[in-house]
Amino acid sequence: MTVAPPDNDVLWARGLVHTIRGTPALRGVSLGVREGEVLAVTGPRGCGMSTLLDCLSGVLPADEGEIWFNSSPVHTLGRTARERLRRERFGHVGSEPRLVPELTARENVALPLLLAGAARKDATVAATEWLERLDVADCARQRPAALRQDQRQRIAVARALAHRPAVVFADEPTAPLHRDARDQVMRILVTASRSHRITLVLATHDPGLARYADRVATMVDGRLAAPVRARQAMAAAAETAATGEDQAELLRRDVEQCSPTSV
Repeated sequence: MTVAPPDNDVLWARGLVHTIRGTPALRGVSLGVREGEVLAVTGPRGCGMSTLLDCLSGVLPADEGEIWFNSSPVHTLGRTARERLRRERFGHVGSEPRLVPELTARENVALPLLLAGAARKDATVAATEWLERLDVADCARQRPAALRQDQRQRIAVARALAHRPAVVFADEPTAPLHRDARDQVMRILVTASRSHRITLVLATHDPGLARYADRVATMVDGRLAAPVRARQAMAAAAETAATGEDQAELLRRDVEQCSPTSV
């Protein structure tokens, strides 16, 4: 029997299973994310974080389970409908900026707005404003090949936010950035989430980014442990570093102690 998600969850998933080339990547993951919430998913490499974000955003269809967005079943949508959903309601930032090489920075940021039917003038104004917020306004007329990696990443963040999506999926969004730029970009992502009621789902291996989240959930071996508040996560990380105990082992213990595997 299909059960509708809670009314206060903009994004909700139950029992997600996905296998990649015979290896289980998700093992019955369930979670809910509220409107405007910042959720950080962290864990060791290979734990399934990227696969989880790809399934939630409709990039990958899950082998089993349900995914709901605003009470609409994403898991029943075909490929074309999922692509439309991603284009119109979701934003995405990856660890590598995937910009259209033939377009300028401003044109790349304006593209989601134009695809959604915005007037060219309005799309250009919005793109310029977001480039200014990300401190890359001077790159507006340049194409990606002429820009540094960190500049391209900022432009990718601006593009993800420009059309004010309902949910932004950020998979290691600060990976190409140095520390100061990393903090600035994360502050902009979180500020945009707060001010525009954008839900932010962040996947990161960097425990330092946990302080920006409302909740932090840990993944190990394709399973999701119960989430904790960001300050609790930081305190636990500090304690682990002080004792020198293996982090992966601690994470496995957390998962084993959590039942069910639902967030």
